Amino acid sequence: MKYVYENAKIKSKIILCDSLEKDVELLRDKTLYKFIWITEGDVELLINYEPFTFHGGEIVSLSYLHSVRLGKINGRYRAMLFNNRFYHIIDHDSEVLCNGLLFNGSQNVISFHVNEEDTIKLNQLVDVFLEEMSFHDSMQDEMLRIILKRTIILCCRLVRGKHGVYSRRCARFEIMRKFYALVDENFREKKQVQEYADMLNKSSKTLANILSYYHRPPAIKVIHTRIIAEAERLLYYTSKSSKEISLMLGFEEHALFSRFFKNMTGMTTSEFRKQARQLMRV
Repeated sequence: MKYVYENAKIKSKIILCDSLEKDVELLRDKTLYKFIWITEGDVELLINYEPFTFHGGEIVSLSYLHSVRLGKINGRYRAMLFNNRFYHIIDHDSEVLCNGLLFNGSQNVISFHVNEEDTIKLNQLVDVFLEEMSFHDSMQDEMLRIILKRTIILCCRLVRGKHGVYSRRCARFEIMRKFYALVDENFREKKQVQEYADMLNKSSKTLANILSYYHRPPAIKVIHTRIIAEAERLLYYTSKSSKEISLMLGFEEHALFSRFFKNMTGMTTSEFRKQARQLMRV
C-alpha cells in the first residue's frame, strides 16, 4: 500500500504506506517527518545507524533529521510521512504544540504506546485518509491537512500522557518543549546554555532541573547534538566542504569546528563522509 498526495506548485506532499523497506528513495528523502505505527508484531528500525526494535501498539515519531532504514520485519506497520511545505511544524506550533515534543532534533527517538481506544481513533483517521485519496478536487489538500493535524494532536496527547502531563500547558513541561524548539531554531547562532535560559526567562539551574526531571540529557548536550546532527546531514547529503559547513553552523574558525566534530563523533569530517557514503551504497 502506498498513497501519495503531492502539490507540485508548492512542492508539498504527504504519504501513507506500509512498505518503506521497498522504497529506498523515500527513506533517503531528507525533507520528511515520519510517524511509523507498528500495528502488530515487531519491527526493527535502524535510526541513525543504531538498531531499535518496536512492538505492536507503538508509534515512533521522527524528524527529517533522522536517518532511517528498515531492519528485521516480523510484523506490520503503517507510516505517515509529510514535509514542511505540507504542514509547517514551527508555523503551526500554537495549534498542535508538537515542536520539541514529537520532533526534537535527531538524537532523541520518541516512541509511545497506543491504547485500545486511541487505536480505534487512528484507524478511523487512516480510513478517512484513504477515502480522501479517492477525491481530486480543490478541497483535497485541506482535508488531508486536517487529518494530519488530528493525527499530530492525538500523538501529542499520548506523549504527554506518557510523561504524566495531562494539562495542555503544564508549565514545567512547556519549558522543556520550548527549549528543544528554541535549540532547533537557533543552534547556528546560539551555543551557550545561558542564552537559551535567558530566552525562556529562567536560570540555567532551573532549566537543568527541568531536563533532569524528565530524564533528558543536559542542556549543553542537547545543543551540541543538534549542531552535530546538522553537520552530519550536510556532510551526508551535500558536497559542501568542511570549511563551508563550519561557517554555516556559526563557527568562526574551521579548526574549532573540526575539533568539536572529532570530539563528538570520534571521527574527522572526511572519515565521517567516507563512512556515510559507503553505508548509502549498501
